[in-house]
Amino acid sequence: MSHSKVQVMARCAMIAALYTAVSLLLAPLSYGAVQVRIAEALTLLPVFSPDAIIGVTLGCLLTNLLGSSPIDAVFGTLATLIAALLTWKLRQIRWRSLPVASALMPVLVNAVVVGAEITFFFTDVPVTGAVLAFNMITVGLGEVISCMVLGLLLVRGIEKNHTLRSFFCG
Repeated sequence: MSHSKVQVMARCAMIAALYTAVSLLLAPLSYGAVQVRIAEALTLLPVFSPDAIIGVTLGCLLTNLLGSSPIDAVFGTLATLIAALLTWKLRQIRWRSLPVASALMPVLVNAVVVGAEITFFFTDVPVTGAVLAFNMITVGLGEVISCMVLGLLLVRGIEKNHTLRSFFCG
C-alpha cells in the first residue's frame, strides 16, 4: 500500500472518529426532531478534499449505529453522503471567499431527508403536512447552526492555518 493511500485512509478514519466522538459526547444535542449536531460542521470538509466525503459518511454511520436507530443509520447516513457529494461539487462557488453554496447542501438535504425520516418513522402524532414541515424546519435550523455558522468558521480556520490546510487538502 502506498504512502498516499495510507494517508488518505488515516485522514478518513480521523474525520470519522472525530465526527462520532463529537456527536456522542454531545448526544443530547445530536439526536431528535430538534437537534444541533455540532459534528455536522465537519460535512464542509469535502470543500478541501473528496476523501472527507468518506470520513463524514462513515462518521455519521457510526454515530447513528451507536446512538440512534437502524432507520437513522440508513436515512441519516444517506443524507450525509448526498450532502457531502454536493458540498464537494459546489466547493468553488464562493461568496465573500466562503463556500456558502457548499454549506447550504447539508442544511437542505438533511432538512428534507431527516425531517421526513423523523416524521414518518418517529412521530407519535398523525402525519400531516404541518408535522412534516415542522420537522424539516427544526432539522434545517439545527443544520444552519452546525454548517452555515460553525462549518463556515471551520473552513475559514483551516484555510488560514497552513498545517491544517495541508492536512485536509491532502
